[in-house]
Amino acid sequence: MIKKINLKKLPNFKILSTTNNIVELKKLKSKYIVLYFYPKDDTPGCTLETKDFNKLLPKFKKLDCIVLGISKDSIKSHDKFKKKYSIKFDLLADEKKEAIKAFKVWGKKQFMGKTFMGLVRSTFVIKNNKIIKEWRSVKVKDHAQNVLNFIENYQI
Repeated sequence: MIKKINLKKLPNFKILSTTNNIVELKKLKSKYIVLYFYPKDDTPGCTLETKDFNKLLPKFKKLDCIVLGISKDSIKSHDKFKKKYSIKFDLLADEKKEAIKAFKVWGKKQFMGKTFMGLVRSTFVIKNNKIIKEWRSVKVKDHAQNVLNFIENYQI
């Protein structure tokens, strides 16, 4: 059991989703919200992570939990990605990097010896408009299950 976690202030945003609605984070009604940031639609790690969250979605829903994926890809890209893998939750198109900057997930990355700025794969669990858990520089394997385990065992 997890006993005490440093609760952090929740940044707000209003971003277009794949249901063509504007999602305002602080207005979402659910016991928990999982907000996971991923670099790019239809790339190997991002696809695996999204498919894992999708596979576990019924278990998240039983815990009254909304799952949202977010990247700087367009709605058109997200729609294609959702359709290709039958994703059953919303993806948010943060093309202006509003949420990406608010959650401080834009930073230096390295790939094949090159350093560049990009979206750092991160996940946040939110309850009562507070961040109760965050993962930074996420490793995809088993991550969705780890997030689910955290929520199942969380108690204030």
